[in-house]
Amino acid sequence: MKISYHGHSVVKIQTQGKTILIDPFINGNELTDLTVSGEQPDAILLTHAHNDHVGDTVELAKASGAVVVATVELANYLGTQGIETVGMNLGGAHHFDFGTVKFTKAFHSSSYTTESGDVVYGGMPAGILFEAEGKTVYHAGDTELFGDMELIGKRHSIDLAFVPIGDFFTMGPDDAAYAVELIKPKTVVPVHYNTFPPIKQDPEHFKSQVTGAQVNIMQPGDSIDL
Repeated sequence: MKISYHGHSVVKIQTQGKTILIDPFINGNELTDLTVSGEQPDAILLTHAHNDHVGDTVELAKASGAVVVATVELANYLGTQGIETVGMNLGGAHHFDFGTVKFTKAFHSSSYTTESGDVVYGGMPAGILFEAEGKTVYHAGDTELFGDMELIGKRHSIDLAFVPIGDFFTMGPDDAAYAVELIKPKTVVPVHYNTFPPIKQDPEHFKSQVTGAQVNIMQPGDSIDL
């Protein structure tokens, strides 16, 4: 399994001949190395409805035929845009042909703002547990630090975790480092920082606070083989 990071919270997973994109915010993301025209995902997984996470999902799914997996309210809304969606909810897991997806709790908000300025309710925000090839990847989504992260770590042996460190909208570096103690991944990657002025952070500070896990500060385009 090859996992790559592409700025903000964008993660690509390549496994078993399939390509999965998580939170594909490409256009408007100055940190990403991706282009919408250059991606042909088989599946798109979304943590929540904010525009900097839904990103280019509709355009990508229409061009590639990718199935979009999200919490049910967001999936229902995106389904009206003419794409294939699967709506799930927190605690639920499903075995797809590209791997197993399970949605976990996250503490944040979730709404999508249309081009006309309308705000669409996106249901609960979520983290995502993805399992394939005997490995488990956890994308925490946008969240604060919360105690049930310990349950996630106890219930799942996490090989690689992506956690937000930007502060302001999510947990900052110090809380994220404590979250790593609860999640207990083998390797952790900081995400959701430096994209916008309010979330400017030094990932080295986060790294210096983490104990018990390897910290990989990934640049857009960097990859990890699990």
